[in-house]
Parts: sequence; C-alpha cells; structure tokens
Amino acid sequence: MTPFDDLTLLRDFVQIVDSGSISAAARTLKIPQPSLSRHLRALEDSCGAALLRRDTHGMSLTEAGHRLLADARVMLALADEAAQRLHAEQTALDGHLRLFATIDFGQFTVTRLIARFLQAHPGVTAELGYTNRPATMIHEGYDAGVVVGELTDDSVVARPAGKVVRYVVAAPSLLARQAAAKEPADLRGWPWLTLAGAQFGGSTSVTLTAPKAPAQTITIAPVLVSEGVTSLREAARAGLGAVVLPDWLAREDLLAGRLARVLPQWNAPELPVHVIYPGQRHSPARVRAFVEFAVTYMTTEMHANA
Repeated sequence: MTPFDDLTLLRDFVQIVDSGSISAAARTLKIPQPSLSRHLRALEDSCGAALLRRDTHGMSLTEAGHRLLADARVMLALADEAAQRLHAEQTALDGHLRLFATIDFGQFTVTRLIARFLQAHPGVTAELGYTNRPATMIHEGYDAGVVVGELTDDSVVARPAGKVVRYVVAAPSLLARQAAAKEPADLRGWPWLTLAGAQFGGSTSVTLTAPKAPAQTITIAPVLVSEGVTSLREAARAGLGAVVLPDWLAREDLLAGRLARVLPQWNAPELPVHVIYPGQRHSPARVRAFVEFAVTYMTTEMHANA
C-alpha cells in the first residue's frame, strides 16, 4: 500500500494540519478522535515515516510530512475538480451530442427536431449521422437516435415516438401505361421501387391493408432497391415504378400532381418511430433532456401528420 491509495487518509491528514490538532480535526470531520488517530497511524505506516511531531508545545510537521502535505493538496484538488466536472456533465445542459437518425427521415423531420432543441439549449452542440442500421451507431458511441422501422436490437432502450403513415404512389406517366388497378393483386405485375432493409418490410413483397378488409400481401420483383426513400421518390417521379412512400415525403408531390395515390383506400402498414439510446444508468443531462424532448416532439409531429 502506498500513501496515495486512499484519498480519505490524505484528506484526514490535511485536515489535521489545517486544524492544528487531531481533536480539532475530528470535530470538523465529525468523526471520533480515536478513529482519526488510527487513520493518521495508517498513513504513517504506509509512508514508512512519521508525518507529525507531537510534544508539549503542540504539533509540527516532519520533513516527510511537509513533502506529503504538498503532494496531498495537489492530488486532492485534482480529485475534487474531476468530481465537479463529472457532476456538471450529469446535471448541466451543455456539451456535445452525437445523434443519428434513419436516412431521409433524419434529413427532414429529425433535423427540424434537433434545430428546435439546440435553439432551446444554446449551451449544447450536436452532430447528426445517418444510418438504417441503428445498432451500429450505438456501438460506435453515439448518444441517441431517432429511427423508423421495427427494432431488433434489445441492447438499447427504445422509447415509442409515433408512427409513419405510408401508401402506394406512382407518377401519372406510369399510371397511363398500366391497366387500372382495383385491388392489390392487380399490382403484382407492375414495376416496383422498394426500400432496402427488413425493418421497413423487406424488398420482395408489399403488404396493404384497408378498412373492413383482410390484409393482402403481393410478391414483387423490384426494378430498383435503395437505402434512401428520397431517391425512390425521385425515381417514382420519373415514372420508373410504383413505390410505398411515407406520407411526410409524398404529400407535397400529391398536391402538386407529380405523384398520385394508387388504390387510395389501401395503406401499407405504419412504421413505428423510436427514440433510442444506450441502456446506461447515468446518461448526461443533455442526453436525458434530448430524449424527453425528442419523444414529445416526434409524438406530436406524427400525430399532426396522421
């Protein structure tokens, strides 16, 4: 054992010196005087030298005591500063956030969410990464993410934050080339564009639901598979194929006539939105605040667009 293995012994030693006696230090530390005397002896044993001289004139430091006192003050100051920094990180809304989001959804909805959060908390900065593989980002040390699709990673905490409405759309030029569809089965032979990733439903079939009707799943052979739903929208605008798009992305094109609903009474299954973060017990305050803000914001946003 070295003199620096136990900071409590060093604190007690410094307090004895600052108080001028063991009895005065014991009163300040609110511990019994015999206990404090034992602490001093334990520290002297680990040093292999006496630290204090005690005689009828009072108490004074030995040469070893002078050297240890200077080092102890430096070490205790560093320890206190480190503890204060850790406490501040856990409680103050400042510092840097590493965030991620699903591709495309992150560029639009999640970017607006982050902008609102940063405006509300000027002491916080953030970076935003994009991925359709959220588990990878968590393992790379990101703080939190807002993702769309079914989750398969049980190592993260996932807070539900609404659902994304989806349906089939196509360009008027494609609709003019195809026979009118009356039910999902009529779409089986159409050219299709699909989003890569099992969490979005897969790229070899499309399931559609309608009120008071059983769900129907059709097998498709897509002409284009993409990780980005915005690229699928662009291909659909060009008339390349039909595609399932989220309402938040398709709505403006529907209003402008660039795209049209296919089988308007049928929707694709809604996709869940989650705010996810590592399952740690003590996240910094900025991470906790972002998670709460994101859940509220996304739930409100998804409800408004439902």
